[in-house]
Amino acid sequence: MRMPGPYSGSLTIIHWTPVDSWHNVPVPMDALHVEVNGHEPSDEAIALLDHEGWGHFTAMQVRDGATRGLDLHLARLAAAHREIYGRPLDGDVVRAHIRHALNGRSDASVRVYGYWAGVILIVRGPRDMLDRPHIMTAQHFQRPLARLKHVGSWGQGRFHDLATAAGFDEGLLVNETGRISEGTITNVGFWRDGSVVWPAAPKLDGITMLVLQRQLRLGGVPQIEAVVRVQDLASYQGMMLCNSRGWAPVSRVDDMSIPTDGAFTDAVSTAYDKCPLDQI
Repeated sequence: MRMPGPYSGSLTIIHWTPVDSWHNVPVPMDALHVEVNGHEPSDEAIALLDHEGWGHFTAMQVRDGATRGLDLHLARLAAAHREIYGRPLDGDVVRAHIRHALNGRSDASVRVYGYWAGVILIVRGPRDMLDRPHIMTAQHFQRPLARLKHVGSWGQGRFHDLATAAGFDEGLLVNETGRISEGTITNVGFWRDGSVVWPAAPKLDGITMLVLQRQLRLGGVPQIEAVVRVQDLASYQGMMLCNSRGWAPVSRVDDMSIPTDGAFTDAVSTAYDKCPLDQI
């Protein structure tokens, strides 16, 4: 089966052999459906993509036809598209594309990719964060243009694979001084003296991080942004990670145990549970 380009259309994927990259867009084996601009694939449209490797995306979990932070997803896509291609993506159009690609599915994982001439939708089965404390390993790496959720970041994927192959749940990205920025596919937050601490470093403002910040603020939980170094983690009373699948406490970074403060996990759990679901 030939792979579609972002100007093509829609196709249902059955037994798709996994590849490293679909023109820098990963096509997972368990993908259920792919749509591109709502039109049937054409060879001419597919050929156009061969000349364009840029792209950006956002990932969301849909439950009962709704997702957390839909406004933030649409704003991310519009801003990234404007920065990369000089024009925004129409949020109403993107929302309609998501509804069309879901095709009545109430629960799903959805990725929306923006390219210069089109929008790719990949629909998979729903995914949730594993409900247990996670362990991480520090890795010296900084994502290029970290503020963008861009495709084709080979280094980021490589470090994630190295972390999981070594028995960790996730990699923790640090610079040469130990300054923490983010995980390979997550944001991280910390707890100190009754405040949530977010790393002051180049990082992606993940949607789950943003909705948690918004809800924590509404709940009156203090938050600050500060430099956090891996060698100083013993001075914190808690750590968590989050991405589109949810959040989880972090209990260890390499050989360093991280305490789990009940006030911290309660604050994050309450904030996450109270995040409204926006109907798509």
